[in-house]
Amino acid sequence: METMRDIKRRINSVENTKKITKAMKMVAAAKLRRAQEKAESARPFFQRTRLLLQDIVSNTGSFEEHPLLGRTSGEKTLLVVITGDRGLCGAYNSRVLKRARSSFLQREPACLVTIGRKANRIFARENREIIADYEDIDDYPGFWFARRITMRIIEAYKGDEIKEVRLIYTHFDSPLNQTVYEIPLLPVIPPEERDPETRGYADAEEDEEPIQVDYLYEPSPPEVLDIILPQYVNNLIYASLLESKASEFGARMTAMDSATENASEMIDDLTLKYNRARQAQITKEISEIVSGAEAQK
Repeated sequence: METMRDIKRRINSVENTKKITKAMKMVAAAKLRRAQEKAESARPFFQRTRLLLQDIVSNTGSFEEHPLLGRTSGEKTLLVVITGDRGLCGAYNSRVLKRARSSFLQREPACLVTIGRKANRIFARENREIIADYEDIDDYPGFWFARRITMRIIEAYKGDEIKEVRLIYTHFDSPLNQTVYEIPLLPVIPPEERDPETRGYADAEEDEEPIQVDYLYEPSPPEVLDIILPQYVNNLIYASLLESKASEFGARMTAMDSATENASEMIDDLTLKYNRARQAQITKEISEIVSGAEAQK
């Protein structure tokens, strides 16, 4: 049976934990505001790039000849998986990893580009083939960081082994709700030809109809696509990084809020237990005094 000293020690320990989780919640909430603003401000930019690509592809007859639009002779699927560098964010990382493992089973053989320490450590432990990994991601990833990842992915795709590239990330819906998406990156699929289940936030939220424009390509369609297609992939990766970071902060804020509430409940239960033990100790002492007084008669 726990003594009053043991219960008091547990109360102090839980109170210290509560202070930490409350501080982490406040830090995550502060970071979430800025991350959410950056993610939401990037969406219109990506939407316009998507519509431009859709319009160019629909008005160009030779687009299938471009290497980023056609199928390769490779056999492997490259999965780009975005997780966090740290834990204490509820099921944020585990849901992405679960989706990635499921995709592995469906698309063997497969290899990985991991973004975030959690994905890299887990898949390295499972002896998965990782061709590139990125850790210590900034709280607010930069555009040129996304460009570096894009160039590495395109370089791998233009080789002889990769047949397709797919991106697995978490889209920020609200601080309480985030959705894991798996969407195709390469070969670039015109948005109107995608599977509705893999369209992601960009297509699901876009209501604007594409404007049909008769383009004159200078110097040539392939050279225009050489610029447009990598930019499209880069914008998608950049937007996914921002969405994932906002989702991570939202999940961490929610998890730390729940942890703080649970700590408060534990403190209340332990305090009640402590008071009962104290009352029992007082009653025992009174009984001993009464018994001693009776024995003196």
